[in-house]
Amino acid sequence: MMKKLFLPLSAAVILSACGNKADENDGIAAFSKDSLGTHIAQLSADSFYGRKPFTEGEVRTVAWLEEKMKAAGLEPGNGNSYVQDVPMVRITTQADPQMLVKGAKEAFSLEGFDDYVIWTDKADSAVSLDNTEVVFAGYGVVAPEYQWNDYAGLDVKGKVVLVKVNDPQGDAKLFGGKAMTYYGRWTYKFEEAARQGARGCLIIHDTPAASYPFTVVQNNWNGSRLRLDDRKQPGTYCDVIGWLTTPAAVKLLQAAGKDSSMLASADHRGFKPEPLDVKLSARIKIKTEYNVSHNVVGKITGSKKPDEVIIYSAHWDHLGVGKPDETGDSIYNGALDNASGTAGLIELARAFKSLKKAPERTIVFLAVTAEEQGLWGSAYYASNPIFSLDKTVAAINMDGLNWYGATKDITVVGRGQNELEDYLQEEAEKKGRVIAWEEKPEGGAYYRSDHFNFAKKGVPALYTGSGVNVIGKDSSYGRTIRDAYGKEHYHRPSDEYDSKTWVLDGAIEDLKLMFLLGRRLSYGNDWPGWKEGSEFKKIREGK
Repeated sequence: MMKKLFLPLSAAVILSACGNKADENDGIAAFSKDSLGTHIAQLSADSFYGRKPFTEGEVRTVAWLEEKMKAAGLEPGNGNSYVQDVPMVRITTQADPQMLVKGAKEAFSLEGFDDYVIWTDKADSAVSLDNTEVVFAGYGVVAPEYQWNDYAGLDVKGKVVLVKVNDPQGDAKLFGGKAMTYYGRWTYKFEEAARQGARGCLIIHDTPAASYPFTVVQNNWNGSRLRLDDRKQPGTYCDVIGWLTTPAAVKLLQAAGKDSSMLASADHRGFKPEPLDVKLSARIKIKTEYNVSHNVVGKITGSKKPDEVIIYSAHWDHLGVGKPDETGDSIYNGALDNASGTAGLIELARAFKSLKKAPERTIVFLAVTAEEQGLWGSAYYASNPIFSLDKTVAAINMDGLNWYGATKDITVVGRGQNELEDYLQEEAEKKGRVIAWEEKPEGGAYYRSDHFNFAKKGVPALYTGSGVNVIGKDSSYGRTIRDAYGKEHYHRPSDEYDSKTWVLDGAIEDLKLMFLLGRRLSYGNDWPGWKEGSEFKKIREGK
């Protein structure tokens, strides 16, 4: 439950008398769509080379963020520095162009990039599968709270596990129903396979279940990926991880004398995982580079409770320079994802600094690295916090702002997780706006951006998305234009800022709501809590 602040009558009267329209609007005038647009354009310019960590793009982005945080009047957020070092390793892979499949009935090759994409998190010189046995392990989930274990009675040590993406869908009362839980995320499936001792893990891709097409997965083909440097405390990894297309997976099953009904059986209790009479061979050459990436942190120290913290976060990184598209463009500019959210951090900082009375709690503006590689910058911060997580009141994350006009609604991702959504709803109602709920919770978006690493540590975390009810347009306009942009430009070089077509009124209005939420918390004593049914509730309450 929310902790409410009850004031004596005299104090309440004073606050009521002061609660005039000017006070309510304090800080609002600082927001500027011209400033926001300029910052998005700068961050997503070709000269930033797609903002990939460990590149010149990172050097320029970190310098830009430091400059803008100083200009906004923020103090350094990490002692005397605006930077938090994030030790990482870059693993560049070169996989064989084919994967050999030997089944009971036939032998054939799958084509790299078209049929599958593989890589590794191991920092070796090479890894391989050599006639390695394949086991179908359903969804690859071990969830004691749901009495579900796809690995029960199954020995997968030294083998490759073939698993489905998302959660089991046979019972609406299990897991999150339609809403994906963390068990449905690809990251979890690789982690669990490694814990089980598997040598490899391949996920069967399905666009509706994954919530993105196979073209997004193909961006990982023979490229580089980052993870945290764990040489002091080595992690456990499979040799080979990756994805198969559904047709490739069905072909593999057919080679084992099975059919696609085997895949459907994994949705229901009673499913029995079983070895397949199929063996795989593949090889990956590896080049590793240990280096340091950076989170960028600025703050406004609280005037009365400086140890109590509200964090605004956005990831500054994108995909860098990669495979050219059909126009020959190879710079993945990442204007929406996430130059827009990073620029939003600067707008929020300007607004908080313009307040007539300084916030009583500390406000932190955290631009994190390597979200696109696995949420690594926020993961590092959450494990090495600059500000105590026990004293962190809330984490508010931005990953892609509204670019197509002001909306009546604002979307909350992860309905029913914590009380921050109630606070936001109250602030929205004051402005004549409404809360809309995530349209496709089966996509698991709550587990796909940087707020998730705060949630895993028990910090109430809010993640909002753009609304679709565009003011002055018909009811289908917002959803149509938003979805079309995602389909055409998500993780593609064409995600570029266009001052002629981007209408930033909606982004500004959404930023104002996030500001009002943080401003409310910054002057109060409330500690928003997790709601019943949230998997994160026991973490916070157990501290």
